[in-house]
Amino acid sequence: MILCCNPKRKICYIILVGDVMENDIEDYKNYLMFERRMAKNTTNSYIRDLEGYKDFLEKERKVNSIKDISKKDIESYLEYLNKNNYTTTSLARKLTAIKNFHKYLLATNKLDVDLALTIERPKLRKSLPNVLTVEEVDKLLDIKTESPFDYRNKAMLELLYGTGLRISEMLDLKLGDIDFENCILRCFGKGSKERIVPIGEYIIDSLNKYLENGRNKLINPKKVSDYLFLNKFGGRITRFSFFKILKKLLQEKGIKKDVSPHSLRHSFATHMLENGADLRSIQELLGHSDIATTRIYTHITNKKVENDYIEYHPRSKK
Repeated sequence: MILCCNPKRKICYIILVGDVMENDIEDYKNYLMFERRMAKNTTNSYIRDLEGYKDFLEKERKVNSIKDISKKDIESYLEYLNKNNYTTTSLARKLTAIKNFHKYLLATNKLDVDLALTIERPKLRKSLPNVLTVEEVDKLLDIKTESPFDYRNKAMLELLYGTGLRISEMLDLKLGDIDFENCILRCFGKGSKERIVPIGEYIIDSLNKYLENGRNKLINPKKVSDYLFLNKFGGRITRFSFFKILKKLLQEKGIKKDVSPHSLRHSFATHMLENGADLRSIQELLGHSDIATTRIYTHITNKKVENDYIEYHPRSKK
């Protein structure tokens, strides 16, 4: 952005140097939302990564138009991220956003060549998901229900652990998505794919108690919401708010593991597998489109078998 002044006419005006690239990113956002029908959270994640890319190009490389981008500019951005200690997972995600953006620019004839095509993705370290033990889950879910927030928090945690929903799927649930009579719920996963998930007695009991003793007291009469889980203002709870709730409960329960909302999803799948559930069933419950994604949980149980052998077999070690 440049501020220009005309002293004779005593006026100033602004030239937006980066408008062209900003418009291209906005076009790409509309393409993801309306043509690709990508989920809102996924679209926003892509656009955030591209905004960071654009800011770097403008400030560090003095590039203000997509036509001026070179392969070296992209490589410099990745070097910049690496120097600033971004994880390989973050680097891979940001590069994926850039690659898909440049593929779009080529397909729409905005550029004649895909500059990002030959740039290699960083190799990701395979790490096992962090999971809670059954005992730790029991401790976490042992919430003394006194306030509307207690009933809500217990119901949310019971639901996450009891179904393996993603945090976004749970927070997007509405009252009409729960079928108490048939003990199922309806949710929308990645790509807005609908799936039906069974819910057990613990979940049903917690939800009923929350609806009777919690939600009705959190409703805002001026702006009634049909979302299932409400915040203190009567609106939908955010991911950040839930994360704060979880961290507070972990501290109160003395659970010192690095646990995120996604850890409850991992715990759900791991405990199902350890107790004999079929991998295909777990795939359906989690909403994985590819069973290869679900197979990571077999590595967890294999590791448990190895640890049990080392600990319990009399001749596993000297």
